[in-house]
This record gives sequence, structure tokens and C-alpha cells, in this order.
Amino acid sequence: GMGKSTVAKMFEHFGIPVFDADAIVRSLQGPGGALVEPIEQHFPGTTGPGGVDRDKLSAQVISDPDKLARLESIVHPAVHRERAKFLLDNQDKPALLFEIPLLYETGGGEAFDKVVVVSASPEIQRERVLSRAGMTEEKLEALLTRQMPDEEKRKRADFVVDTSGDLSTTEAQVRKILTCLGLDAGD
Repeated sequence: GMGKSTVAKMFEHFGIPVFDADAIVRSLQGPGGALVEPIEQHFPGTTGPGGVDRDKLSAQVISDPDKLARLESIVHPAVHRERAKFLLDNQDKPALLFEIPLLYETGGGEAFDKVVVVSASPEIQRERVLSRAGMTEEKLEALLTRQMPDEEKRKRADFVVDTSGDLSTTEAQVRKILTCLGLDAGD
């Protein structure tokens, strides 16, 4: 609900290749995806013709740290392989953007030259997340308990994009970051 995907699309618009970890996971868990069978083996009844049923899987793991860790041990290596492929495919580009939820929480912040944290006020975040299909207050609270406080992420970041305003204000922040990095901001 912070606006990561919107900001990532803005970077992509300016020619920066984007690795979207969530999109990769959805693909790997979709029909015929490489993770469907291993997830079904560990979490019976959570898959079907459409791949992984994310609601059923979430219901099994959201309040069980051991099951969540098991799921992460299946998903993270597959995402890592896709990330390595993305790096190889884009090694000639001047910059890459990795849209990764829970970057700091999983200890991944050190793997990058610069970190851009996308942020919004708690009220806006809550409103955005609760407007999503299938989202409940309980699911939101469970998600928030796994996340580092936004204030701490802002302190650690090299750049912060505050998406609490309108899209033109957000785009201006993206342009400023590109300029700071010596990249073409399309001006």
C-alpha cells in the first residue's frame, strides 16, 4: 500500500529495467509454474488448475511462523534464480531497479548499491491495502507485524519517495533520484 509498483513503473518509463519480485512469484505460482508442485506437496489443498490459490495458502501460513518459513524456503531460492537471470540479461544497462517487498526484513538491503524506499502515511497505506480484493483488517495486521517500521526504513534508505501526494509529485521525486544518479530523467 506504499506505492512501490507505481513508483517502479515510473522508473521503467524512464528506461530502467525493473525486477518485480511479486510478479515473479505470481508467475512461478501460476498455472504450470515451477513452484506449484512443491507448494502442493508441503501445503496440500492450496493449488488447483489456476496454480497456487493464494488465499488458501495464506490461510495456512499467515499465523504459523514455521509454515511461513517453510514456504519461504521454497519460494526464495526460485526468486533468487530469476534475479540472477535478470542481472545477466540486463548487465549492459546503466541501472536496474529491484522491486522487493520486505527487503530490509529479509536482510537484503546490503546487496544493492542504493536503496529507494517508497513510503506513504499510515492512513493512506491502510486505505490502499484495505481496498484490495480479499484484504481484511486481520490480514493487514499480520502483514504489518512482519514489516520493519516505515520510519526505520526511511532512515536506512539512500532515497525516499513519499507517495502520499499526487502522481506528478511522485514522478518529480523519481526524476530527482534519476538526476542524482546521473541518469536521464527525460527532461
